[in-house]
Amino acid sequence: MSRVLVTGVGVISAIGNNFNENFQSLKKGKSGICKASHFKSVYTETLPFAEIKVENSYLADQLGITADSGYTRTCLLAEYAFQQAVLDAGLGDNVISNGDTAFISASTVGGMCLTDQLYEDANLQSDGSIYLDSYGCSAHTLKIIKRHKISGFTDTINTACSSSANAIMLGARLIKSGRVKRAIVGGVDSLAKYTVNGFNALKILSSEPCKPFDINRDGLNLGEGAGYLVLESSENRVSKKVYGEIKGYGIANDAHHPSAMSDHATGAIKSMRDAIESAGLAPAEIDYVNAHGTGTPNNDSVELFGLSQIFEKIPYYNSTKCYTGHTLGAAGVLEAVFSLISIQESTIFSSLHTDSPMPEYGNLPVAESIENIPVNHVLSNSFGFGGNCTSLVIGKV
Repeated sequence: MSRVLVTGVGVISAIGNNFNENFQSLKKGKSGICKASHFKSVYTETLPFAEIKVENSYLADQLGITADSGYTRTCLLAEYAFQQAVLDAGLGDNVISNGDTAFISASTVGGMCLTDQLYEDANLQSDGSIYLDSYGCSAHTLKIIKRHKISGFTDTINTACSSSANAIMLGARLIKSGRVKRAIVGGVDSLAKYTVNGFNALKILSSEPCKPFDINRDGLNLGEGAGYLVLESSENRVSKKVYGEIKGYGIANDAHHPSAMSDHATGAIKSMRDAIESAGLAPAEIDYVNAHGTGTPNNDSVELFGLSQIFEKIPYYNSTKCYTGHTLGAAGVLEAVFSLISIQESTIFSSLHTDSPMPEYGNLPVAESIENIPVNHVLSNSFGFGGNCTSLVIGKV
């Protein structure tokens, strides 16, 4: 059975517009959570966000996309990261459009980032804008398919915050089963009034930068981002740089609550255990856990409980959402990218804003960056609304 290798990476987030910029921000402990300057909402005066520091016009100019094309911010961010990934992997147009290449993307917000325009179009308060076919969560996928003439297997996944982790898993499974030679996988989400208002109604947004796994944590910060990985079978890779290997994956659902995890961590435990077992590893061989770690009371408590049931001693862990905020459908792929950076650089990056341990466990996530440490296997967790729990094991090659 083929090994699944990562041969290309494209990423844009609140801490950088490419792979190296994201790495440098992690290295410097520089968070992207601050006052929003582009996103417009009644909450921008009172809540921090992890906003990408470029305007839509900049993205459109870089991509050669005209203003009348119907590209939302979600579509622009996706195209920007997609082009980085395929260029990094050296995929020409003929390879991208080949039937042996799959494209699987993910989003929860989709074109609803244009919340006000969507409202006007849906309620016949406009003459019909250029965005009429851009509101769905698959709109960005369809635009990339059309622009790059993709003819192979395609899909868009929406399982809330685990969406892009599931895109990675599906791409890896297609390669392992011999159905495709390569898969471009990832996801995107941009800030939207729709999601900000919804999360605010749940009372889980913090007025300060989030503090994952701190006893005083009080909520999450929403962010935006996009990322794609090029996955290729080991037989198909020819003299290419390899960032790492997708070694294992697990998916489960605790079927407990629409927006909260089971106190018993039923789904989380199963997804983590299945991911480690499918990678052919023992729990003790996991060097680092990139936790879902939203900074909400429910998630962090349940996730740490789940980790305590898997590991005799919980490995080094942190949540990189203290850098990028919670990017919803893009979270899984951003954190996979950061896991690959940790593997490549033999570094586990510092957690930010976290000072006081949760008393039932007594151990904080990594407080200061640890350099020159072997990072051979990372467990990356992505847990979504509706109880969907997905875990990936990413290994060094």
